[in-house]
Amino acid sequence: MSYSKVISRVKPAHLFGVRLRSTVASTQHKELKTEEAPLEQSCAILESPCDVDLIGGKKAHIGGQRISIDFDNTREAYRSKHTLELLRSLLVFKLCTFDFLVDKNKELIDLSKKILGQRLFEKLMKMTFYGQFVAGEDQNSIKPLIEKNQAFGVGSVLDYSVEEDLTQEEAEKKEMDSCVSEAEKESHVDTRACSPQDPQCMDHREKKYKAHRQFGDRRGGVISARTYFYADEAKCDHHMETFINCIKASAGSSVDGFSAIKMTALGRPQFLLQFSEVLVKWRRFFTLLAAHQGKDGMAVLEQKLELQQLQDSLIKLGVGAKSDIENWFTGEELGSSGTIDLLDWNSLINDRTKISNLLVVPNMESGHLEPLLSKFTDEEEKQMKRMLQRMDVLAKHAVENGVRLMVDAEQTYFQPAISRLTLEMQRIFNREKPHIFNTYQCYLREAYDNVSVDVELSRREGWYFGAKLVRGAYMCQERSRAEEIGYEDPINPDYEATNNMYHKCLEYILEEINHNRMANVMVASHNEDTVKFTLEKMNEMNLSPTENKVYFGQLLGMCDQISFPLGQAGFPVYKYVPYGPVNEVIPYLSRRAQENRGFMKGSQRERSLLWKEIKRRLFSGQLLYTPVY
Repeated sequence: MSYSKVISRVKPAHLFGVRLRSTVASTQHKELKTEEAPLEQSCAILESPCDVDLIGGKKAHIGGQRISIDFDNTREAYRSKHTLELLRSLLVFKLCTFDFLVDKNKELIDLSKKILGQRLFEKLMKMTFYGQFVAGEDQNSIKPLIEKNQAFGVGSVLDYSVEEDLTQEEAEKKEMDSCVSEAEKESHVDTRACSPQDPQCMDHREKKYKAHRQFGDRRGGVISARTYFYADEAKCDHHMETFINCIKASAGSSVDGFSAIKMTALGRPQFLLQFSEVLVKWRRFFTLLAAHQGKDGMAVLEQKLELQQLQDSLIKLGVGAKSDIENWFTGEELGSSGTIDLLDWNSLINDRTKISNLLVVPNMESGHLEPLLSKFTDEEEKQMKRMLQRMDVLAKHAVENGVRLMVDAEQTYFQPAISRLTLEMQRIFNREKPHIFNTYQCYLREAYDNVSVDVELSRREGWYFGAKLVRGAYMCQERSRAEEIGYEDPINPDYEATNNMYHKCLEYILEEINHNRMANVMVASHNEDTVKFTLEKMNEMNLSPTENKVYFGQLLGMCDQISFPLGQAGFPVYKYVPYGPVNEVIPYLSRRAQENRGFMKGSQRERSLLWKEIKRRLFSGQLLYTPVY
């Protein structure tokens, strides 16, 4: 198939109703050569009081009052907590610092069940870890906590945190079965020893985007994100129904809540792997053409290819006849300015009835488009379409219920496809309000390019950009996978580089909000320094918290000294609220224990603030304090 055949005028399907564009960013980056440090979330970056004045002009006034936030004011930070809740937090955080308890938490949980029995075990968990990090078992039991938090200025991002408790062998088998296509399973040909023209050898897959059994258990090295493994289409429908119930619960318990979803829960991950590879390869081909025009090394959005030179290059590469190449750039004012940029280039990938027809890649040597695999079965085609349909259903439910849908980020070999599909939902559903939010992992070297490209697309097309910025949850897994399989490490070199990337992306979005009120960002961070940075930039840009363009987010049970002072000062702040039956959220609680071990060992700040408030209540006769709301 030649490039000139890539344009088709078939009426697009709903989710691909607009032309696709890549969010895969440039691989150009500057590495900061500083000493390696662990990428751990931390509540305690600064030990001194944090007073941030937000009034720099008219827009920063709330009711004419000057705002100052002191993150050391424990009385305000813990106004919503009984003293017993503070003591529970201290106990849980202290237990998380003991390596033996954290490393052997599953064995200890099983032993506790045998000794105490199911009923007493559940009571113990609700008095400790479950009560600290989980809101309740179902939609009704979580309402009191959500309403209490809301009364103190803190909203909710609901997340049904139930996971299958699989063994490593079971997880690996499920992953290999769901990430390897039928064509790959049936092929017994050594592709290294046959002709590229042989249909049996038409496999252009890269090792990064292929399943590898040693990394089949995607839970390995991941401490702050739940993991889904594909079983069958019925299980994906069940996950969709769970997400719908979560959306309805969010609508019923808060005015402007969020609900979180994961794309790997909605379909067979084979499609995400394959589509990600296609997007990356198309991006690389654009970079090659930019190099032909002497524009390599430029910022991704500054690479504007001269149309005439581009057409000449494509003809020389044997892409097609001159007339075909000229017709290639005629649609929707494509190339009318005389130049083609990354967004224009990737609009050439569109829906050609079959989703599998999207999975074609440029051959750098021949200049032709070739299928990623030799064939797709009808069932694989249906599975791809069902994933898109489930996404569409969830987006519609979110809009109908007035809930914002937050799509979580996942591993880098899935993420290009996840970001693209989320972007397509934004283009459809974010026309009037920011209903759909994408997640950007700032520990990635390409994070800034990804953010800037997507912001530019939203600006051109006039829809609301919605982003959640996180540092990232898969660092150890990503690094070991890249090293062992043999591809470039996608992670920033150290913690300082990741902090710089986070602040760079955040500042870019804040500037977009300042100039165009259609951008929105959630600062999802436990890092007090990052929160301070955000407040200072809002002050400089006269961004008022009452505009509801900048949100803050932390996990339930962690960093209340950040969340509640922000909420009580009028900032939109949210707790990521997990819920589900005790036994079924054990994997989530296990990860919380591991995550807390990391930052609790590195800092005493949250525990010292909890002790400070308990002593204040003790000496002021308020030990039996009851929150009033």
